[in-house]
Amino acid sequence: MPQRLRKLIGAVLMLVLVVVWSLGAMALAQGRVTELHWALQTVCYVLLGTLWVIPAGALIWWMERPDRRA
Repeated sequence: MPQRLRKLIGAVLMLVLVVVWSLGAMALAQGRVTELHWALQTVCYVLLGTLWVIPAGALIWWMERPDRRA
């Protein structure tokens, strides 16, 4: 698959990832996290706010791979 096509697919998937992750984090934060102690709430919010970087980084790595030479 050419890099240009991977970048297009990756950009669309990145938008989907951000939307789905943010909606899921909001739902989780409104439901379960509000009942926790304030220190655990802080940990949950930090984790929910930063863990999306792992799948996004894998997606960016896949997008940026060079094309195979024939």
